[in-house]
This record gives sequence, C-alpha cells and structure tokens, in this order.
Amino acid sequence: MTADFDRSGEFEVIKNIFSPLSMSAPGAFGLTDDAAVMSVEAGFELVITKDAMVAGVHFLEDDKPENIARKLLRTNLSDIAAMGAKPLSYLLATAWTDDCNQDWIARFANGLVLDQKKYGVSLLGGDTVKTPGPLTLSLTLIGKVPSGQSLRRNAAKVGDLLCVSGTIGDAALGLMVARQELKSISEINAKFLLNRYLLPDPRVSLGPALVGLANGCLDISDGLLADIGHIVAQSKTGAIIHRSEIPLSKAAFAAVDMRPELWEQILGGGDDYELAFTLPRKNLTETLKKAESLGVKVTVIGEITHEPEMKILDDDGIELQVNSTGWAHF
Repeated sequence: MTADFDRSGEFEVIKNIFSPLSMSAPGAFGLTDDAAVMSVEAGFELVITKDAMVAGVHFLEDDKPENIARKLLRTNLSDIAAMGAKPLSYLLATAWTDDCNQDWIARFANGLVLDQKKYGVSLLGGDTVKTPGPLTLSLTLIGKVPSGQSLRRNAAKVGDLLCVSGTIGDAALGLMVARQELKSISEINAKFLLNRYLLPDPRVSLGPALVGLANGCLDISDGLLADIGHIVAQSKTGAIIHRSEIPLSKAAFAAVDMRPELWEQILGGGDDYELAFTLPRKNLTETLKKAESLGVKVTVIGEITHEPEMKILDDDGIELQVNSTGWAHF
C-alpha cells in the first residue's frame, strides 16, 4: 500500500491506521510488501468486484467519514452477495483531499473496522494518493463461490417468479431527506430513511443461500426498474411487475401516502442494495423458508415473461407509465 504524498506522514498513516485492518489476512503481510498473496480452496472460484465513490456524486461532502467508509464496503459486499458468493478480503484505493487530515482518515478506518467485524472481511492491500479534489475512493472486494455456481443476471427463465429482498425505495427517499426535499414526514421516519441511504444492508447471507434455487440475480443499486431491466435485457426475456406487491417500509409507505408522486422515486431511485432475483415456482417455498431463517424478508413482485418488454401494473392491472428508470452513471 503506497502513496505519493508527504512520505513521512504517509507511512505513519499506513502503519498506524490501515495496517491493523489487515492483521486477519495472512497474505497481506501487514501491508509491508509490494503485493498480497491469497489462495482459495479446491472446489471454489474467486468472485471479484470493484466500486468507486466520489464526493458530491455518491455521497454528500459533509457525510461522516465512518459512514462513507461503511457504505463503500457495503456496496461491494452487495455485489458479491448478488453473485451468490461469500466475501473474503478487499483492496482499497484512496485519493485524499487536503480536508482529509489524519483524524478524518482514522475515523474513516474506524468505519471499516466496524464492518470488517460485522461481515468477516479484512484489508488485503491497496494504494493511497493525494488529489486537489474531489475525494475519490475505490474498493475491490474478493469473494468465493462453489465452482460453476455463481448467480448471473442473464439467467432468468420465462415463467420464473420475480422476487426482491427487504423493502424498496428507502434509500432514494433517504437522499431526499438528506437534501431537505422531504420535510412533510415525521422525524422518526426521516431518521429511518436517512439511515437506509447512509448505511445499506447488503444481503451477504441471502446471496449464498440462493445458489441452487435462483436463476437470475443482481443487487438493486441503480433503481428497481433499471436493475430488473438489466435482468430481462441480458436474459432476453420480459417481466411484469405488480406495483401493489412491491414491499415498502412503514416510513416509505407513510411518505408515498402523503405524496403519491414519490412512487417515481421508489421505482427509479438507486442505492437500495437489496437483491432482485428470479426463481422457478417450485423453489419458492424453500427460498422463503431459508430467507426467514436468515431474518430476511423476500417478496414476490412479478414474473418473467416471454415478450421482450417490462411492464408495471397498478392495483387494477392497468399498465403504468413511469418516467424515472433509474440512476445513470454517464
């Protein structure tokens, strides 16, 4: 783990702040070598993902450093879960601005420590540099899955049930709370939605449990409609979604009850980091039992169809026209 700024301070940051995060990964060598070494046992293969976050784009510049770190790790954990894999370790690249002093960096690392313990992962290595801005962070997460059994988004089959974990739309509404664009809800609901935006809950236990049960799978990061659109496009199928079946939290339900136009945010907003997956009808009962044993709610919201289009129906079965189709990166 190297850097190109303030060499004396750089090595102290690595030694005192980041090296302790690598102690449970033998192949990290305490971040003292040029690279790390890792292996995977027979019968498994590695699954690798990377997410980047930029201040002012993926998080607000006044967000707490602990929360920024945890969200960075959790978004990657969600990708690994969507592949049916178990997370192992990660690589971290950071481009710090002048505002990121050692106290800020230490708080950032403390956020990683909290979630390393929670999710059983460790730092393997990385790089750190200085930038005039904006603050840019990138994390590469490595996981493992039984060979040939990773879940793919292109594997949905006609007749599959379309399912989601958890509740949908909380993060999009939470971002509105953070931007003070949703002032009509209670303080309790506002805090709940904001927390769902700041700290998503990656389904690290559900993902591996879906191996052998689900066909197509991905995590909902760009928005419900956009991500289901990815499944049907890559699977060369279509989908029907029943809006009345989409699971909402009490806070989201209260918000949309007061402002029905918020449905567009719920359907199109990103950052939920729940799993959307398809499965044969015969696997539904077993899937629900497994999910319940893991403390995760799973809801059937539609089905995969032959026609190459995606429809969303209201309570009366009438097709809805929705303007928002999700977050676009470019």
